[in-house]
Amino acid sequence: MNGFAAALRCEVYAGLNTLGSKLVILLPATLVLLQFAFNRLIAAGSQARDNLMGRGGFDAALSEHAYGYLVDGLGTGLTLLGLLLVAQAAYSFSHDRDTGALRHVIIRRASRPAVVLAKLVYLHLLAAVAVALLLLASYLASGWLWEFGAVVEDGFELISEEEIRREIGLGLRLALIPLPAAIGFGLLVSVSANTATQALAAALGGTLALDLFKGLLGENALLLYARFQPSLLDQSYLASVSRLVRGYSDVLVDERLLQFNTWVPLPTLLLFVFVTLWIVRRRKL
Repeated sequence: MNGFAAALRCEVYAGLNTLGSKLVILLPATLVLLQFAFNRLIAAGSQARDNLMGRGGFDAALSEHAYGYLVDGLGTGLTLLGLLLVAQAAYSFSHDRDTGALRHVIIRRASRPAVVLAKLVYLHLLAAVAVALLLLASYLASGWLWEFGAVVEDGFELISEEEIRREIGLGLRLALIPLPAAIGFGLLVSVSANTATQALAAALGGTLALDLFKGLLGENALLLYARFQPSLLDQSYLASVSRLVRGYSDVLVDERLLQFNTWVPLPTLLLFVFVTLWIVRRRKL
């Protein structure tokens, strides 16, 4: 761990002055704001059409329900953030190796494991800032465009606001747990690949492949961190929360799925870190 603090300072300084880190922080929140604006336009058009045709009722009430849009926005933002973090992790070590910056840091300041762990810590700090901005932007924008409240039909409360907030909190926590494992996967690919381009292609390709084929693995998919992460083919609990907070009662919650979601990603991260450190000690830089 020689030189960990110096390596971390280098990572923070480089991150504050590179476009990649800024995109990781800003793009998810920006995409969610654009999604909200588009949804608002669609909802306004649908509401005007229903008013002209004398329609309304439960579906009309849902179109003004902010919690549903909030969860949808969080799912979209976390999907993009997961891909960006994998790409940033894959690019970090391999790019520094390609440019020779890594050799300079190792010779003058830090050991190889210290550099890897510094990058890992920095990427987690980057993820924390991006998630905080995403949460803030999503909450404020959804509350401004729609109304927060309980789901009510014909005067009967289907789901209270307290229950809605509890489900969103659980769904968000379960969606964030796999993010460190995704970062660890990207860093493992970064150390293993020969070039930065190869690392990016392998990391993003591997992530998308896991997303595409996890449905074919059946019960075995429960051992993959990607099974629980918001994604393009979303099977995360947060996707179920999107229907729960809208008052739909056809959502089945598998307690075993929640347990695997809680316990699988952390050992996966530790495995990725262990293999990454083993590889970086032995390969030529």
